[in-house]
Amino acid sequence: MRGGAGSVDGMDNRSEASEFLSSRRAKLTPEDVGLPDVGQRRVPGLRRGEVAALAGVSIEYYSKLERGALAGVSASILDAIARALRLDDAERSHLFNLAQAADGTSELLRPRRRAKTWMPRPSLTWVLDAITGGPALIRNGRMDLLATNPLGRAMHESLYERATGPVPNFARYTFLDDDSRRFYPDWDTAADTAVAILRTEAGRDPHDRLMHDLVGELATRSEEFRRRWSSHDVRLHGAGTKRFHHTAVGELELAYESVDMVSDPGLSLTVYAAEPASRTAHALALLGSLAASTTVAEPQVRKA
Repeated sequence: MRGGAGSVDGMDNRSEASEFLSSRRAKLTPEDVGLPDVGQRRVPGLRRGEVAALAGVSIEYYSKLERGALAGVSASILDAIARALRLDDAERSHLFNLAQAADGTSELLRPRRRAKTWMPRPSLTWVLDAITGGPALIRNGRMDLLATNPLGRAMHESLYERATGPVPNFARYTFLDDDSRRFYPDWDTAADTAVAILRTEAGRDPHDRLMHDLVGELATRSEEFRRRWSSHDVRLHGAGTKRFHHTAVGELELAYESVDMVSDPGLSLTVYAAEPASRTAHALALLGSLAASTTVAEPQVRKA
């Protein structure tokens, strides 16, 4: 991907780094960082010289970095740039990932996977099935839905039914299927989150050809995706609340916790829960009973 949509190709790392740094600089005002607002500004945001001063480097050096030349930059300089640009944890990690990709260390640091397919261990299946009070799922950084517990399968029934590839994919469903606007009442938030997760993964693993193909497909077919991809926003796994609309039980407002799976690098586990005795809790109980009466065997081999 090139141009406004950006790139996930490792060979275009300079463009990725340049667009990321300039987009973060454009989000800041002098007031944000305690500087006087002096003179006319041709474009929004801080000037390069202001960022350089805040980071304690020369304007020539910072300009070189913002042109995408991150290879060999020390961790202390990256930290200084992150502080100057007021990067959050996700953005700081993304900057370091881009720097690692620039000097080739991302290939060395990336965990090796022994196979192109991922099969949940029996013990992991038992753990998922033991989570009975709420939906639980496992996905990768490309947002492929790899495994669920029975309630998670029931909650995401529409993704399974409407999947166009070998596995359901949250990003593809969000941007290419109008049904997603029914499933996600807060569609804009869901879309922003999906793109930020993909952008984060692209920085972490810039040589993932499946990711490259997915972003290319979405950018070609969805203007909503292209616009968000060009913003260079990133996101780490976390916690919060989400709203869903299920065709069988209606509105669901669920808290969630997401964690990286140490035993399966690159995968994450998300568990949803409803507030006890709430309407959503009763709806989940109904969904669970409906799922138990119409159990469908789940395919267990997934692309990781």
